[in-house]
Amino acid sequence: MIASFKPEEKLILALDQMSEDEMLVLLDKLPDLLWVKVGLELFTLLGPEIIYKLRKLGKKVFLDLKFHDIPITMARASYRAAQTGAELITVHASAGMKGLKESNYSAIKGAKDAGLPPPTLLAVTVLTSWDSQRFSQELAINQTLSERAFFFAQQAFEAGVGGCVCSPWEVNKLRNSFPEPFQLITPGIRSSGVNLDDQARVMTPSEALNLGSSKLVIGREITNANQPEKVFNKICSEIR
Repeated sequence: MIASFKPEEKLILALDQMSEDEMLVLLDKLPDLLWVKVGLELFTLLGPEIIYKLRKLGKKVFLDLKFHDIPITMARASYRAAQTGAELITVHASAGMKGLKESNYSAIKGAKDAGLPPPTLLAVTVLTSWDSQRFSQELAINQTLSERAFFFAQQAFEAGVGGCVCSPWEVNKLRNSFPEPFQLITPGIRSSGVNLDDQARVMTPSEALNLGSSKLVIGREITNANQPEKVFNKICSEIR
C-alpha cells in the first residue's frame, strides 16, 4: 500500500513541554526533521512568532489549535492562521458542516491574500485520549467511538476539507472510504514497548502507515529521549 517515500516526510514532531531555547536545541539535533507540530501549549507560550521562526529554519508547520466556535469565528481564525504560512491547520469536525466549509474557504483566502500557498485544513474527529468505554459513558452519544469518527470524517470529506485527524485505530476504515488526496493525520503513535502516557488508541508507526495514515504525529517518545536523534533515526529506519 505504501509507495516509495522519504520517511522524514511521514513524521511530524510535536513540540510540547519545552521552552523556545529547549526547542531550538532539540531541532539542532534533528537536521533531517521536516515537519513540526505547534499545539496549544507552545502557541500560548510563544505566539505566532514561533511559526515564523520555525519556517525560517526550513520546517513545515502543523498548526494544531483545533478551532471550535461559531462558524464566523472559526473562519476568521482560520484566515489568520493561514497567513502564518502553516501548511496544516486543525479545526474540530464537531463544529458542523457550515463551520468546516467557511473555515476551509477562509484559510485558502487568507493564504492567497498573503501570497502563500493554500494550507490543508484538517478536521479533528475523536481525540486519541478517548477510549470506547469513557466515550460512551461520559459523552452520552448514541454512536460507538468508531462510528462517530467515521461520521465526522465523512462530514469533512463532503465539506471539501483536505483531511482529518484520527487515531490509527480508525484509519483503515477511513482510508477505504476516503482515498488520497484526502489526508489522514494520526497522533497516538508509539513504538513497541513505549509508555502510552495519556493516549488510549495507539499503534506503531509501521502499522499506522500500512493501514493508510498520511502522516504520523510523534512527540514525547522523541522529545523526552536522552538521545532524540537516535530515536528519530530509528523510527525513520523502521518505516523505510
